[in-house]
Amino acid sequence: MDLILCHTTADFDALGAAVGLTCLQPGSKIVLTGGAHPPVRDFLALHRDEYPLIERRSVIPEKIRSLTIVDTQKRDRLGKAAIWFDLANVEKIIIYDHHLEQEGDIPSTESYIEEVGATTTLMVERLQKSNISLNSAQATVMALGIHVDTGSLTYKQSTARDALALGWLMQQGANLSVISTYRDPGLSPQLQQLLSQALENLEYLCLRGYTIAWVTIKTDSFVPGLSGLASEIIDLTETDAVLLANEYPLSEEDWRLTVIGRTQIPQTNLNQLFTSYGGGGHSQAASLNLRTTDSQAILQQLLDGLKGQIPHPPIARDLMSSPVRTIRPETTIAEAQRILLRYGHSGLSVVNNQDLLIGIISRRDLDIALHHGFSHAPVKGYMTSNLKTITPDTSLPEIESLMVTYDIGRLPVLEQGQLVGIVTRTDVLRELHQLTIQNPQSQIQSYDQNLRLNYELEKRLTPQLWELLNIASQEAEKRGWHLYLVGGAVRDLLLSETENCTLMINDIDLVVDGFHKTANVGAGVELAKALQHIYKNARLEIHGAFQTAALLWHKDILLDSLWVDIATARTEFYPYPAANPEVEASSIRQDLYRRDFTINAMALRLTSPRAGELLDFFGGFIDLKNQQIRILHANSFIEDPTRIYRGVRFAVRFGFSVEPQTETYIRYAINSGVYNRTSQENSKTPALQTRLKTELKYILAAHYWQSALELLNNLGALQCIHPTLKLDRELNRQLNLLNHCLRKFDKKQTLIHWQMRLEVLIAYLKPEYREKVAKNLQLADDSISRLEKLSQIQSEVMRLLPTFQKPSQTVYLLKKYDLQTLILIALQSPQKIRRRIWQYLTTWGNIQPLLNGNDLKQLGYKPSPQYKQMLDDLLTATVDGIIKDKAQAQEFLAQHYPG
Repeated sequence: MDLILCHTTADFDALGAAVGLTCLQPGSKIVLTGGAHPPVRDFLALHRDEYPLIERRSVIPEKIRSLTIVDTQKRDRLGKAAIWFDLANVEKIIIYDHHLEQEGDIPSTESYIEEVGATTTLMVERLQKSNISLNSAQATVMALGIHVDTGSLTYKQSTARDALALGWLMQQGANLSVISTYRDPGLSPQLQQLLSQALENLEYLCLRGYTIAWVTIKTDSFVPGLSGLASEIIDLTETDAVLLANEYPLSEEDWRLTVIGRTQIPQTNLNQLFTSYGGGGHSQAASLNLRTTDSQAILQQLLDGLKGQIPHPPIARDLMSSPVRTIRPETTIAEAQRILLRYGHSGLSVVNNQDLLIGIISRRDLDIALHHGFSHAPVKGYMTSNLKTITPDTSLPEIESLMVTYDIGRLPVLEQGQLVGIVTRTDVLRELHQLTIQNPQSQIQSYDQNLRLNYELEKRLTPQLWELLNIASQEAEKRGWHLYLVGGAVRDLLLSETENCTLMINDIDLVVDGFHKTANVGAGVELAKALQHIYKNARLEIHGAFQTAALLWHKDILLDSLWVDIATARTEFYPYPAANPEVEASSIRQDLYRRDFTINAMALRLTSPRAGELLDFFGGFIDLKNQQIRILHANSFIEDPTRIYRGVRFAVRFGFSVEPQTETYIRYAINSGVYNRTSQENSKTPALQTRLKTELKYILAAHYWQSALELLNNLGALQCIHPTLKLDRELNRQLNLLNHCLRKFDKKQTLIHWQMRLEVLIAYLKPEYREKVAKNLQLADDSISRLEKLSQIQSEVMRLLPTFQKPSQTVYLLKKYDLQTLILIALQSPQKIRRRIWQYLTTWGNIQPLLNGNDLKQLGYKPSPQYKQMLDDLLTATVDGIIKDKAQAQEFLAQHYPG
């Protein structure tokens, strides 16, 4: 392993030099030894996948062959990675730097320290010398390294070599738009003077929680670099958007207006706004230049256009969790603590007998009461009764202000005096994290992604399916609900973004979030019934216990065999590991929170006003890009072992890896012995029974079943079937041989192949375990019977077959058993036995008597029970080769059964 180390708090020069080195040293990996400058961090949030970066914690020190350090010569600037210098297996330590005055203490075997403005320049020169070309992503980050460290060639340490290097990087495709976003060129003296003038005359407007600033400055001539001035104004004033106008004359009659726009407000698009005036740029940064004698009118029009683009901020209705877990004031401290544990809340609302809110008790309040031994005391003595409340229409800025001003962690939401929801500090932080624009480019992509998703959904789905979703969303809107497309359909849409064909979806999951508008927790069922009135051909199934409904079409002309599940947003709790969850109505946030993997915990909003919005609270989109399977909760595998099988299925199906922490959780759950304990303590463990069988069916019926079994075995997860089950070489041989058997003996596919593979796994267990495992998985009765009797039948076959001299003896022994049993026996038998079973299945078992009952009648034999014996004797003689045609068969009968 060859590693390239960037110093702690890496800047663009360190990163750019490291990227250049990966082109000079193919196969090497970059390690950020400890954080990065904010601009670098924000840049990597979008572009990390373009470069071979790995985490320091993922490095196996024993495998390091060489270390190359860029942009520093000091050990203490490499954090914990500095210990790698002392490893005996490290053969080379190389340094590249441009700080001549620095005294290094790294034990290097080679060093290249030269007087240039940026270390990246050294890499460019070596790449040119080696005739190595770059792609745009590589050229861009290297150009950023030189721009930032040389102040775009304005700093004193800049050299001609740096300028030549930048020119070459532009030829290689460096993206100037990206560079302009992340560099910090500083201001010239003229721009600094104009900055003071602009700050004195700046006008402000607050709208929907965002601050817009604008100013007009007059100069005698065109001023270059105004874009940097606009960026500086935003930084200094902490405004969300700025319009900087510069009015200047070319002659007495020819006045020009330049306007520079910058915005950090989500869903605003300056490019769209400026295009109508002949300008343009990007959604977050644009400019225009035109002749005008009324610059203030133009500026006002731009300002009005920008104001019109500003989205309404999220309101409490969008943020709140609902329904709210409430308790009575008489509830004991111990019981309140138990409820908190069950639902994972940080506090509980206390209501009186009329369900009116009278207080809130936090986890901290309960902990203190328990600490002092008041577990049996009522919560009314510890709750907070001086409450601040909000309404469903309270905006996010107002909510944030209340929380900061009064240091409140949760705000009850009241509608007409009734408690309909609660907004917590976590809800606010999550929303702010989504809206905060640490990097303008990330917001551009986020906004464009939402637009693209909405457009792609219509483009990628069949017209009739798109129409169904539109009708469903309209029916939800009529009732004041939100409707979301969730789970696999969203995942598959994002995964298939590069394809240009219609996305085939036969199974759709929809979630209704409407509890705050109605007391009916069965909103999903109500919506399904409304849709069935429109789609008469659909069959409706309702599962009341889980508040879900399904609409099923069977070979419909338009919708084919579509399955649409509609559920009310809900949360769940597992009373014990591997149980069925207990379900309660909740919000879309909590509904996504209860799911298994991040890539399955995304939702696409179908209803207005934010139709097309992607809800991704847990980084599922990033995990899709990184091609990894990551679990949402540490205890997920403890609660539901089938999630292990689902995770493996997704990993193998999509070619993803299991994220390291997720793998750790899997191994812990398996090695903890919790599944064995819960099976012994509880008669019903669906996650180890029916649900496990379902996952096994999905896996063993797929073309990737072998890879999935190997990964399950590597994780130790086959223990969920039985503690002794392992995929060793012999079991692998049997499974591969089964494939051959199914191709040879089941050409018409009358057998259930996934079930046969599962029976092979169970049959590999000791005989005393087979029946119990088969019953536990609730296999079909014939499978259970077959596995129960397999050992006895196998013993008989193994004992008798070697003693038989005639083929007919084999036929009469084996024809008592079905094909599945014979295959299972053959897989576990020595080659000599297996060969005899193969002969029976391919040849002897297919031989029929040369004469039938009608033939016997025509030969003059009177019908009688003797017919069976006669035909059996004919079959025996035919199988043994004594008779070969009908004439010989008649002679055989005449000899053995004279008339």
